[in-house]
Amino acid sequence: MGRWEPDARGRLLRAAIELFSEHGYDATTSAQIAAHAGLTKTTLFRHFTDKREILFQGQDALVAAAVAGIVNAPADVFPGELVRAGITSLCAAHSDDLRDMGRLLDPLLAATPELRERATFKRSAITEALQEALRDRLGDVRQAGLLADMGVRAYYEGYASWMLGDGRDTLIDRVDHELIAYQGTLAHMHEALKQDRSS
Repeated sequence: MGRWEPDARGRLLRAAIELFSEHGYDATTSAQIAAHAGLTKTTLFRHFTDKREILFQGQDALVAAAVAGIVNAPADVFPGELVRAGITSLCAAHSDDLRDMGRLLDPLLAATPELRERATFKRSAITEALQEALRDRLGDVRQAGLLADMGVRAYYEGYASWMLGDGRDTLIDRVDHELIAYQGTLAHMHEALKQDRSS
């Protein structure tokens, strides 16, 4: 296959996951990934700075989708619905084959400190982008921070549940379930705090 073969990024992702799963992350080279994908190493480095970034190639698109969901939400929505708009947009940006990819990626992340560190950075980037977009809409830094943390936690927990599920629920369904649960927890905590202060 030539180096201009369509979907080079997707082919590199599949090749990287296969080789990392078979040989381990440290033992797999960028040249091996490129060859397994039927591409040249030059093509790989045209798309990615290193082999690690192949696995995190969708980060910018996910961040942009989350921010767009908040920016484009109606002006009169409540704060809880505002963060839901961002998280729903984030979920909708995922490709259809995410579940299968995730099942292969999770063991790699668990076994590789370098990948876990990069995954933590990805989560932080999503959270910070959500917080900034929420702050711009709400004008309240503390509220924006709490909502962003809650939304990202719901997203990751919903994603983990969906990935291991039987396929009957969508990713948005699972994440929405977690988000509703967290909103309920916050409401109960608020009521408990009010009662403590009044007693």
